[in-house]
Amino acid sequence: MDLKEFTIKAVIAVIAGLLIGLEREFRGKHAGLKTHALVALGASVFICLSLEYEGDKYVDITRVLSQVIIGIGFIGAGTIMKKGKDVEGLTTAATIWCSAGIGCLSGFGMFLEVVVVTLLIVVVNYFFGKIEKKILKHLDSKKNSTD
Repeated sequence: MDLKEFTIKAVIAVIAGLLIGLEREFRGKHAGLKTHALVALGASVFICLSLEYEGDKYVDITRVLSQVIIGIGFIGAGTIMKKGKDVEGLTTAATIWCSAGIGCLSGFGMFLEVVVVTLLIVVVNYFFGKIEKKILKHLDSKKNSTD
Protein backbone atom coordinates (compact mmCIF):
# COMPACT_ATOMS: atom_id res chain seq x y z
CA MET A 1 0.00 0.00 0.00
CA ASP A 2 1.38 3.40 -0.86
CA LEU A 3 1.52 6.35 1.51
CA LYS A 4 -1.40 8.13 -0.16
CA GLU A 5 -3.77 5.17 0.31
CA PHE A 6 -2.62 4.66 3.90
CA THR A 7 -3.10 8.37 4.67
CA ILE A 8 -6.62 8.40 3.21
CA LYS A 9 -7.62 5.38 5.30
CA ALA A 10 -6.09 6.87 8.45
CA VAL A 11 -7.64 10.30 7.97
CA ILE A 12 -11.11 8.89 7.28
CA ALA A 13 -10.87 6.75 10.42
CA VAL A 14 -9.86 9.80 12.49
CA ILE A 15 -12.67 11.97 11.06
CA ALA A 16 -15.28 9.28 11.79
CA GLY A 17 -13.87 8.81 15.29
CA LEU A 18 -13.97 12.57 15.87
CA LEU A 19 -17.62 12.74 14.81
CA ILE A 20 -18.52 9.99 17.25
CA GLY A 21 -16.37 11.55 19.96
CA LEU A 22 -17.98 14.94 19.41
CA GLU A 23 -21.38 13.56 20.37
CA ARG A 24 -19.85 11.99 23.49
CA GLU A 25 -18.12 15.30 24.41
CA PHE A 26 -21.42 17.18 24.16
CA ARG A 27 -22.88 14.69 26.64
CA GLY A 28 -19.96 15.21 29.02
CA LYS A 29 -18.66 11.65 28.78
CA HIS A 30 -15.05 10.84 29.70
CA ALA A 31 -14.31 9.05 26.44
CA GLY A 32 -14.77 11.77 23.86
CA LEU A 33 -13.04 13.28 20.86
CA LYS A 34 -9.50 12.03 21.36
CA THR A 35 -10.43 8.59 22.61
CA HIS A 36 -12.74 7.74 19.74
CA ALA A 37 -10.45 9.26 17.10
CA LEU A 38 -7.45 7.34 18.43
CA VAL A 39 -9.34 4.05 18.74
CA ALA A 40 -10.55 4.38 15.13
CA LEU A 41 -7.07 5.36 13.95
CA GLY A 42 -5.38 2.51 15.80
CA ALA A 43 -7.79 -0.07 14.42
CA SER A 44 -7.28 1.28 10.91
CA VAL A 45 -3.49 1.16 11.25
CA PHE A 46 -3.53 -2.45 12.43
CA ILE A 47 -5.79 -3.48 9.55
CA CYS A 48 -3.59 -1.65 7.03
CA LEU A 49 -0.56 -3.38 8.48
CA SER A 50 -2.20 -6.80 8.20
CA LEU A 51 -3.13 -6.11 4.57
CA GLU A 52 0.57 -5.71 3.79
CA TYR A 53 0.95 -9.46 4.39
CA GLU A 54 -2.20 -10.55 2.55
CA GLY A 55 -1.53 -13.58 0.40
CA ASP A 56 1.73 -14.52 2.12
CA LYS A 57 2.20 -18.12 3.12
CA TYR A 58 0.81 -18.97 6.58
CA VAL A 59 -0.79 -15.53 6.92
CA ASP A 60 -4.40 -15.01 7.96
CA ILE A 61 -5.17 -11.30 7.93
CA THR A 62 -8.42 -11.85 9.82
CA ARG A 63 -6.39 -12.68 12.93
CA VAL A 64 -5.46 -9.02 13.30
CA LEU A 65 -9.13 -8.08 13.02
CA SER A 66 -10.05 -10.48 15.81
CA GLN A 67 -7.22 -9.18 18.00
CA VAL A 68 -8.39 -5.59 17.52
CA ILE A 69 -11.84 -6.66 18.68
CA ILE A 70 -10.43 -8.41 21.74
CA GLY A 71 -8.08 -5.56 22.62
CA ILE A 72 -10.83 -2.97 22.43
CA GLY A 73 -12.89 -5.16 24.75
CA PHE A 74 -10.30 -4.53 27.46
CA ILE A 75 -10.41 -0.77 26.91
CA GLY A 76 -14.20 -0.83 26.98
CA ALA A 77 -14.23 -2.88 30.16
CA GLY A 78 -12.20 -0.15 31.83
CA THR A 79 -15.01 2.35 31.22
CA ILE A 80 -17.67 0.28 32.98
CA MET A 81 -18.18 1.10 36.65
CA LYS A 82 -20.63 -0.20 39.22
CA LYS A 83 -22.06 2.54 41.43
CA GLY A 84 -24.33 1.05 44.06
CA LYS A 85 -27.07 -0.79 42.22
CA ASP A 86 -26.38 1.07 38.97
CA VAL A 87 -23.87 0.29 36.24
CA GLU A 88 -22.35 3.18 34.29
CA GLY A 89 -20.24 3.28 31.17
CA LEU A 90 -21.90 0.53 29.13
CA THR A 91 -22.83 2.90 26.31
CA THR A 92 -19.34 4.40 26.35
CA ALA A 93 -17.81 0.92 26.14
CA ALA A 94 -20.12 -0.02 23.27
CA THR A 95 -19.33 3.23 21.48
CA ILE A 96 -15.57 2.65 21.82
CA TRP A 97 -16.11 -0.83 20.37
CA CYS A 98 -18.03 0.69 17.46
CA SER A 99 -15.26 3.25 16.90
CA ALA A 100 -12.82 0.39 16.52
CA GLY A 101 -15.25 -1.12 14.03
CA ILE A 102 -15.25 2.00 11.89
CA GLY A 103 -11.47 2.08 12.06
CA CYS A 104 -11.39 -1.50 10.77
CA LEU A 105 -13.82 -0.63 7.98
CA SER A 106 -11.64 2.30 7.01
CA GLY A 107 -8.51 0.14 7.08
CA PHE A 108 -10.18 -2.23 4.64
CA GLY A 109 -11.14 0.73 2.42
CA MET A 110 -14.87 0.36 3.03
CA PHE A 111 -15.51 4.10 3.13
CA LEU A 112 -19.24 4.11 2.38
CA GLU A 113 -19.73 1.66 5.22
CA VAL A 114 -17.72 3.98 7.49
CA VAL A 115 -20.15 6.79 6.73
CA VAL A 116 -23.24 4.61 7.32
CA VAL A 117 -21.97 3.16 10.60
CA THR A 118 -20.74 6.53 11.87
CA LEU A 119 -24.15 8.06 11.23
CA LEU A 120 -25.89 5.12 12.90
CA ILE A 121 -23.68 5.41 16.00
CA VAL A 122 -24.35 9.14 16.33
CA VAL A 123 -28.10 8.67 15.78
CA VAL A 124 -28.33 5.85 18.32
CA ASN A 125 -26.31 7.72 20.95
CA TYR A 126 -27.89 11.12 20.45
CA PHE A 127 -31.54 10.51 19.63
CA PHE A 128 -32.06 7.34 21.59
CA GLY A 129 -30.19 8.92 24.48
CA LYS A 130 -32.85 11.63 24.55
CA ILE A 131 -35.61 9.01 24.42
CA GLU A 132 -33.94 7.03 27.20
CA LYS A 133 -33.79 10.14 29.42
CA LYS A 134 -37.50 10.78 28.89
CA ILE A 135 -38.35 7.18 29.74
CA LEU A 136 -36.19 7.25 32.87
CA LYS A 137 -37.68 10.59 33.92
CA HIS A 138 -41.19 9.17 33.42
CA LEU A 139 -40.37 6.02 35.40
CA ASP A 140 -38.77 8.07 38.17
CA SER A 141 -41.81 10.35 38.44
CA LYS A 142 -44.09 7.29 38.55
CA LYS A 143 -41.95 5.73 41.28
CA ASN A 144 -41.93 8.94 43.33
CA SER A 145 -45.70 9.35 43.02
CA THR A 146 -46.29 5.83 44.41
CA ASP A 147 -43.92 6.31 47.37
